[in-house]
Amino acid sequence: MVDALGVAVVGFGWMGRVHTQAYARVPHHYPLLGLRPELVAVAEEVPGRAEEAAAQYGFASTSRDWREVADDPRVQAVSITAPNFLHRRIGVAMAEAGKHIWIEKPVGLTVADARAVADAVAAAGVQGAVGFNYRNAPAVETARRLIRDGGIGTVTHVRIRLFSDYAAHPEGALTWRYERERGGSGVLGDLASHGADLARYLLGDIASLTADTAIFVPERSRPSGATAGHSRASGGEVGPVENEDYVSCLLRFASGARGVLEACRVSVGEQNNYGFEVHGTEGAVFWDFRRMNELGVSRGTAYQDQPVSTVYVGPGDGEFGAFQPGAANAMGYDDLKVIEAYRFLRSIAEGEPYGATVTDAVRSAAVLDAMARSAESRAWVDVHEERCP
Repeated sequence: MVDALGVAVVGFGWMGRVHTQAYARVPHHYPLLGLRPELVAVAEEVPGRAEEAAAQYGFASTSRDWREVADDPRVQAVSITAPNFLHRRIGVAMAEAGKHIWIEKPVGLTVADARAVADAVAAAGVQGAVGFNYRNAPAVETARRLIRDGGIGTVTHVRIRLFSDYAAHPEGALTWRYERERGGSGVLGDLASHGADLARYLLGDIASLTADTAIFVPERSRPSGATAGHSRASGGEVGPVENEDYVSCLLRFASGARGVLEACRVSVGEQNNYGFEVHGTEGAVFWDFRRMNELGVSRGTAYQDQPVSTVYVGPGDGEFGAFQPGAANAMGYDDLKVIEAYRFLRSIAEGEPYGATVTDAVRSAAVLDAMARSAESRAWVDVHEERCP
């Protein structure tokens, strides 16, 4: 017997569509899951956008006000894909209304915002998933297992990169993403939050760090109307970019390993260049998001001139088997969100968390907070893990 679960999506830009499509696909990839998501409601303040979503995906009702979703007894779980500055308000309200939440990163603008949502989730006894999608890649899960099983010896150092060109064009519109009050910490919250999560997921807690940040495109034109994604605008009123385009960071892990994390949203010539290289005393492992289903692995006893092999993940790795029957068949970004949706729904069905949780979001936010403090003070700072639930 499969139980229906009423779900809603709040915020229907690109990421709202991704969540909606993931819900629709879950029953096809995970037919034994005891829950079937039903699209009950969609809320979006841009006129007409919710109605378009309902027409395309079959939501039963639409709204311009997310509060109506919180009050809707049909809704049992909510995807929160609205702009960053709304995450705390919506996340806390939905949890207090007894709704399970799947919320996109960063969970609010500060570590205090993320903690408020995590506390509300814990107090309400609901499940709280967060959109750290890259850890869901089967190759990343395989790398983590290899590292934790000692497959490359004792980890010595890691380099994590997240380079993109989505904000590189000087005519990119001055949307909420570039405002401190609504967008928060710029590339820290947008890309470096993924890097912080991957660092912790792979190597454990970060003890201290030192960071530097920069704004390379200091002014942009304000858009004349509603925007979605990374729209362009020119000729309009020019305003300042208030948050960071770039961050570089040196990390010291609690294990004694060292790391480098670098993220940039204005990297001309880079399209989703995300990945990591982890080195140990007996080998190394390499991952590039653009070749998502491959790992570079170096293992052995040669040490010097030791070769690197390409390993293709297959049905025995992570959730790969739910999508493809054999190794080297490609998976894509949207598949990672299907995995995320499945783990969120499984958490609800079984009453215990699977995948990234709002507690992971608090810990990532604590790292971002330390980056901001370090960049301002130009000094090494400790990561205050005691702030986390």
